[in-house]
Amino acid sequence: QDAIDRKEKRSETFKTAVPGLETDTPALKTEELGRRAPQWVRDNLVTMCMRCKEPFNAITRRRHHCRACGYVVCARCSDYKAKLQYDGNRLNRVCQECYIFLTGHTVLEDREGKHKGILEKGAAEVSSRSLLCSSLQLLDKNGKGGTRGWFVIPQDDPLVLYVYAAPQDVRAHTSIPLLGYQVRDMPQSESRHLFQLAQSRQVFTFVADTEELKRRWMRAMARSAAGITHPEEEEEE
Repeated sequence: QDAIDRKEKRSETFKTAVPGLETDTPALKTEELGRRAPQWVRDNLVTMCMRCKEPFNAITRRRHHCRACGYVVCARCSDYKAKLQYDGNRLNRVCQECYIFLTGHTVLEDREGKHKGILEKGAAEVSSRSLLCSSLQLLDKNGKGGTRGWFVIPQDDPLVLYVYAAPQDVRAHTSIPLLGYQVRDMPQSESRHLFQLAQSRQVFTFVADTEELKRRWMRAMARSAAGITHPEEEEEE
């Protein structure tokens, strides 16, 4: 029981989903695990396994759902079976964390013990305590194409912009230190709301969905670039 308790405290399996994210998938409470069918995290909200953080692909690393917690995981991380009360105590595919919790068994490999690097902060966890988070598009150098992702400035790391491929990913694919950058407004182009981060020869061009969202990001990035770390107070109308 002590081992289970320690595992539960370390694991993020049982955290509730963050309000406001693009998901209607609340996590189950601990006491409900296996007793009630989970709502599955949608496939399009993740680009990597929510356990081992390896990217999904169409051939060698496909998406699977843990039948206990509803997380999207790869085949290796869901190669476990446990009896689920809501399914008549039949054996179902579950992830490693749920397997340990439901059966009390241990496994030889334990990836939870690894120290989390700067990019290994879950998007949902970081977004819940962010100065600003939303979907943006980051254009490539020629400005013709780009990558859409989930961008976050965390409250506990307000001088860094974290870039996730999707709002429920458990690992950022890159980060941009904001201190010292200049924030540039750009004229609207083909109904696209553009702005830039620039420092020396390094320039990042972003596209926001709306003009209001663009202004919010420009204000937040400008504060971080100037080294202002405290949250911005609400402005009176």
